[in-house]
Amino acid sequence: MTTVRQSLFDCSKRLEYQGPNAAAVSASAPATHILEWLAIALTPGLGPTKARKLVEHFGSVEAVTHASLTELEGTGIQAVSAQSIATGKSAEFAREEIARIAAAGVTVVSCEDSCYPSRLKEIYDPPLVLYVRGNPEVLTQPGIAMVGTRHPTPYGSGMAERLACDLAAQGLVIISGMARGVDTASHRGAISAKGKTVAVFGTGVDVIYPKENSRLSEQILALGGALISEFAMGTFAAPQNFPIRNRILSGMSVGVLVVEAAEYSRTRITARCALEQNRDVFAVPGNVTNKNSWGPNTLIKQGAKLAATWEDVWEDLPPEVKLALTRTVARESGTTSSASLFPDEGLPPHEKKILSLLKADEATQIDEIVERLEAEMSSSEILPRSSS
Repeated sequence: MTTVRQSLFDCSKRLEYQGPNAAAVSASAPATHILEWLAIALTPGLGPTKARKLVEHFGSVEAVTHASLTELEGTGIQAVSAQSIATGKSAEFAREEIARIAAAGVTVVSCEDSCYPSRLKEIYDPPLVLYVRGNPEVLTQPGIAMVGTRHPTPYGSGMAERLACDLAAQGLVIISGMARGVDTASHRGAISAKGKTVAVFGTGVDVIYPKENSRLSEQILALGGALISEFAMGTFAAPQNFPIRNRILSGMSVGVLVVEAAEYSRTRITARCALEQNRDVFAVPGNVTNKNSWGPNTLIKQGAKLAATWEDVWEDLPPEVKLALTRTVARESGTTSSASLFPDEGLPPHEKKILSLLKADEATQIDEIVERLEAEMSSSEILPRSSS
């Protein structure tokens, strides 16, 4: 067992010189114990929830990989899982996986890593690790998940592409599943806006599915987006994997936008995940005579927010997200990041905060300002004082 663990350490050192993203992997390994996280992620019969409970029980992921068989069995996990960890088999799986990762130029982000999506940590069973092709930093940026049928109408495809294009132009990352239909249209919309988009795979990150989206994946990477998966390298397109990955789509996002979906579409799984995760659900209304309109129209009847334009989504985003996106877009476009109506030189900090919410191109109600700043200052600081 000691030999296997020592070889894991040696493998992490060799990563410094392998693959275009090897530096990212090796740099995060000491800080996030990427090899240990991989080992328990690849342990048969364990899963994210049980693995996380193991880490809590032993105090650290490193302690889990050094626990004895008796200690592991005492936690109540399956015998096959305990034996795999205690005998070093899980460590061997991790070592072999690291070799494949290095050869493919893939980055692995553990749940301890700063690049791991903070919103994804909020869900019940977040993945222990994410395999990333492309820019890991994009995972930390605010995004909207777009989902729908694999067989959309021309209206559905057009709406998905248009909304994705408009939302990406506002700085939102478009998150979708790279499937045929609405997913593909959503990614293409983001690309047409030169925006960033993330494709969440139900396969290994090195397995493009469907194959006709190979060029699309290259375009995503070229514009600073990412292809991600929780599944091990080489995992093929098994039907049971796609519903599992749907919780990542909704978990990473600030909201989920449903374009077209029939009554028994898998899109309902993503919408349900979003509701369980306390995410906003948006839906594009459709023709009531079309079967693909059943999903979004039913969601709207149940309380989802109707989305006909990008503004319908934008107005329901959290204020801090809108502010961050506005500044990012302004910075990238080379314009001033402040659209305040008045200069703020020499003003007290609380007045600067108020002025930062005033825009030159739109009205801002005093109630909205009070609501946005209620956690930071009292209403007496916000409301104008009497001159008498």
